[in-house]
Amino acid sequence: MGSTERGGELTRADFPEGFVFGVATSAYQIEGARNEGGKGDSIWDVFADNKGLPHFDYVLVSSDILIYLIFDIEILFSEHIIDGTSGEVAVDHYHRYKEDIELMAKLGFRAYRFSISWSRIFPDGLGKEINEQGVAFYNNLIDFMIEKGIQPYATLYHWDLPHNLHKTVGGWLSDKIVEYFALYAEACFANFGDRVKHWITINEPLQTSVNGYGIGIFAPGLCEGVAAEPFLAAHHQILAHAASVDVYRRKFKAVQGGQVGFVIDCEWAEPLSDKMEDQAAAARRIDFQLGWYLDPIYFGDYPESMRQRVGDHLPRFSEKDRELIRNKIDFIGLNHYTSRFIANQPNPQPDEIHFYQVQQIERIGTILQLSRTCFFVYKWSSGEGIGERAASEWLYILPWGIRKRLIMLQGNMVIQ
Repeated sequence: MGSTERGGELTRADFPEGFVFGVATSAYQIEGARNEGGKGDSIWDVFADNKGLPHFDYVLVSSDILIYLIFDIEILFSEHIIDGTSGEVAVDHYHRYKEDIELMAKLGFRAYRFSISWSRIFPDGLGKEINEQGVAFYNNLIDFMIEKGIQPYATLYHWDLPHNLHKTVGGWLSDKIVEYFALYAEACFANFGDRVKHWITINEPLQTSVNGYGIGIFAPGLCEGVAAEPFLAAHHQILAHAASVDVYRRKFKAVQGGQVGFVIDCEWAEPLSDKMEDQAAAARRIDFQLGWYLDPIYFGDYPESMRQRVGDHLPRFSEKDRELIRNKIDFIGLNHYTSRFIANQPNPQPDEIHFYQVQQIERIGTILQLSRTCFFVYKWSSGEGIGERAASEWLYILPWGIRKRLIMLQGNMVIQ
């Protein structure tokens, strides 16, 4: 029976055959066992340990600031994580994975997208000596989910870079990271690819680039020299993704028959008005999210709107790079959380972070992050939100936004 005949009720029968229902996690958020099984520290382990935010020199308080964020200034500025918690134990998935998988099976899920901790496979990130205890853990996890009728979808990177790579080579700011990531990916393909047929290289790379290397609210917490760093981190993530797909296609695909994709997060940008300026601003907003990561793979370079506005801070692809990244994707994963109105803003706020300034847009009904030397004041932008606000302040409930996003994605991204 269709949903219309049931008066709007939605069930699995409304979805096409082959549609997969599953759940997803990330290693740092659930595994725990920070110091067990030969694991090395990740940047999130160290970030959550850090008890101080560097280099703040002013506090601005006015009626439009989110007052709850500064309710207890001592707590806010003494922890990277506002309540002081960490993933050291988390939900103890490392020891209780069988219980978790049993619950997934009981609830009727048939897929589980988990992430592999890079520092559990290569504790120092260098790819020279594999940690067999880490390999054994993921082998046991994969085997048990298959036993319970659950397909494994493996993410290679969900933000938890080995801390040693950050400390010794500069993490995603170094071109060396591309080689190290490819070595790590190859080890995972070799050890798990006989059973894992769906791979994601990197989850939401924009969050690492902007929040990790621009704003500093995510690990590794960098927030100085923020003009170039987010774009450089993103550049190396794209190359690392492509290098991993290249390894899989050359060495594993013929035997294993799997697919390797890239998961991008992107809001829908709805123009605030019919004015050409607002229409262009909304398109620009999507360029700085989806186009940033997918245009190089499909079209060989970053969107022109980014080239015009970011200038020399946006890296260039060599001809060798272009050959490497060309069509290196088997599927696109889209994480869509919300939609918002976008208006043209030729004169952005001078204290807004560089990544948003250069877009020359106003994000209506959102939280603005105003920065001065790594200290952030959070303000609401002007205007009404696009829909009903959800429990989280930055989320709006707007089902038609994801539909528009998918239609545009389908029309724009065509393998050459």
